[in-house]
Amino acid sequence: MGIRSYQMSKALLRENHQVVMVCGSYIGGHTGLKCEFQNGVRRGFIEDLEIIEFDISYSNSDNFLKRFRKFFLFAYRSVKVVFKENYDLIFATSTPLTAGIPGIFGRWLRQKTFVFEVRDLWPELPKAMGVITNPIILTVMSLLEWASYKSAHRLVGLSPGICEGVISRGIPKSQVSLVPNGCDLEIFDNDSISSAEMPEISDQDFLAVFTGTHGQANGLDAVLDAASKLKELGEEEIKILLIGAGKLKTDLQYRAKSECFDNVVFKDPVPKDELAKILKRADLGMQILANVPSFYYGTSPNKFFDYLSAGLPVLNNYPGWLAELILKHKCGYAIEPDNPDLFARTLIDAKNNRLKLKMMGENAKDLAKNSFDRSSLSSEWVDWVTEGKKR
Repeated sequence: MGIRSYQMSKALLRENHQVVMVCGSYIGGHTGLKCEFQNGVRRGFIEDLEIIEFDISYSNSDNFLKRFRKFFLFAYRSVKVVFKENYDLIFATSTPLTAGIPGIFGRWLRQKTFVFEVRDLWPELPKAMGVITNPIILTVMSLLEWASYKSAHRLVGLSPGICEGVISRGIPKSQVSLVPNGCDLEIFDNDSISSAEMPEISDQDFLAVFTGTHGQANGLDAVLDAASKLKELGEEEIKILLIGAGKLKTDLQYRAKSECFDNVVFKDPVPKDELAKILKRADLGMQILANVPSFYYGTSPNKFFDYLSAGLPVLNNYPGWLAELILKHKCGYAIEPDNPDLFARTLIDAKNNRLKLKMMGENAKDLAKNSFDRSSLSSEWVDWVTEGKKR
């Protein structure tokens, strides 16, 4: 289960709400249910949270048509749940945009309160990236976006740009609330955590880490371009660690091997508790995305908030609201995109100025505690999701 959905569900339970979470499977993650699937579904409780899990295994490595099929299959099975279960409110979180379909059915055919959370603006983002170009598909998705927004009684946006995008579709501002991703301080800000030991990384190495999907949106070739510059400059003490999976990971590994990047290390996805140990060993967290203007204010990446939680300075390589946060709170570096020389020299500056880096890390932790503590944000989220009557 996604950490945000899990934590928000737990917050609802603490407020004495009953919660049933409907989810699919994810390669590299697990719900905790151990019973066998029966007719493609299994059901059980994990820490008082009731879970319905479909045997629909999603992977970022799937091609577009395979992912599209899985998205609609999940929506179809979720609609069946909508008509069978006894509930007062249905909450759906995207992406994909098809997650809104069960909410639309629940709103209009069962007269239930529907709250829709928008994590990415679809179809704007895939269109901007060139992932979807078929005008018919884009039109259908645009109609589904409009129907999801118009059907929802209230909406949650994870970034300022997402909220603005929703409002631009004719939704009253009073129905939209910003609740960004948060910092899990109980996981990452823990003195009992020991630093991870990695044979590829020596105690003397300066370690910059990226944790997340290795896909088209992430633009991780920018990191390899910087690694190439570091080699040219003879910087041998800076190591780059890329943790995660995704469609382009094999291509990135092939490039790193063919160009002999011995300063780049790849690692498969790890659970949050293991990630906390790795971030404790790291010196810098990298917030990397492809240079797509729609990303600037329209994303709320988990990894950024994990870095803050761990007290890591952040290197961000694109403009937008996160870059503005970093500069305002002096908790890292915000550099222009598509500039490998600047990227590399910024890493060198970080390595050579440990006192400044330490202050940035302290500022990052302060920002996490004062503005993005998950426990505080979850209370805001619960109040917004459950408030008021159906319009």
